[in-house]
Amino acid sequence: MGMHLKEGNDDLAEASEINVTPFIDVMLVLLIIFMVAAPLATVDVKLDLPAAAAKPTPRPDKPVYLSIKEDHSLFLGNDEISLEQLGTALDGATQGKKDTTIFLRGDNALDYGNLMEVMDGLRAAGYLKIGLVGLETVGQQ
Repeated sequence: MGMHLKEGNDDLAEASEINVTPFIDVMLVLLIIFMVAAPLATVDVKLDLPAAAAKPTPRPDKPVYLSIKEDHSLFLGNDEISLEQLGTALDGATQGKKDTTIFLRGDNALDYGNLMEVMDGLRAAGYLKIGLVGLETVGQQ
């Protein structure tokens, strides 16, 4: 039994191609790590937020208040309106000026979904400046 060895140079031929297999392996491992870590980076904490202690802003001469009671009834000023009448009632109260700030007041027991429904009604009517009214706690400790 014999073996034939190549005679001549012991130099290896240089590879002129780039081997991308290790690069692809590293990228796939990083992709998996980020896919697993991304959901862990979100914050899902239920909070009872405190009242703001910011200085109140000055009121305009004739503010337009839109109030929502706990039973989901809407009041523009002191007049009760329905959600369907919101656009026409606001046009009458603001003389058609869509850049008027509407001060939105909501009952503490009001659910978030109903508040968003009224805000969507304001946006659909063309009123994009909305001021949320809350309790003023400045100076109260």
